[in-house]
Amino acid sequence: MAIHPTSMVDPGAELAGDVEIGPWCTVGPGVRLEAGVRLVSHVVIPRDTTVGTGTVIHPFAVIGGDPQHTGYKGERVTLAIGERNTIREHCTFNRGTPQGTGETVIGSDNLFMTGAHVGHDAVVGNSITFANNATLGGHAEIGDRVFLGGLCAVHQFGRVGQGAIVGGLAAVTRDVIPYGSAWGNHAQLRGLNLIGLKRKGYDKAAIRRLLAAYRDLFESKDQSFAQRLEAVAGTYADLPEIVEIVDFIRRDTRRPLCLPEG
Repeated sequence: MAIHPTSMVDPGAELAGDVEIGPWCTVGPGVRLEAGVRLVSHVVIPRDTTVGTGTVIHPFAVIGGDPQHTGYKGERVTLAIGERNTIREHCTFNRGTPQGTGETVIGSDNLFMTGAHVGHDAVVGNSITFANNATLGGHAEIGDRVFLGGLCAVHQFGRVGQGAIVGGLAAVTRDVIPYGSAWGNHAQLRGLNLIGLKRKGYDKAAIRRLLAAYRDLFESKDQSFAQRLEAVAGTYADLPEIVEIVDFIRRDTRRPLCLPEG
């Protein structure tokens, strides 16, 4: 274990034997740093936060700060971060709230670029990229392999399904379907994340079928949206991605859905 003499570590913190804590860091009570965690310098982890194996946190990040919620009165709430995350300068991650789940949860293998923010009670998956200053409101849910563009913001309770891409400066006030591409202010659905699908190894035939299902669901005007959803669920039941999109929409019908313009 290597702890710089200028850093302060609370006696109530738990540190793995090979943790590295650089200059001017603060690690508070109830913090657990697992094997291979490195705090580069000037990192603040106030309390009740777990940081998973191999995660690296860069200068001036505040990880596990109090929730920005007027109802928070100092109750014990937590932040759990998975493995092998890269958290760059000035990122801020808040713990949960008693009004929510009491815990903010972040998965593994994520890249958080400079200034990214994760609000209280949010749930963040795996292999996600937050570009500079991408922001999540409280209770947001972000699926695996999502790309959030620079300076975009996901509204509180908002959902972005796995494999989706959100453009820079987008104001996401409605849920984005899995594998969707959304951008604009306010964000609108602009199609599927074709680049992400190609990178994942989908061939042209598979992408053509996904696009056909997308058009049947979002571009047809022959039926109501609810009727089109049921039709697509039956016609494309052999496509796991379309099943996932249908399930995503059905899971919370009270949430507004990000739709194409017009």
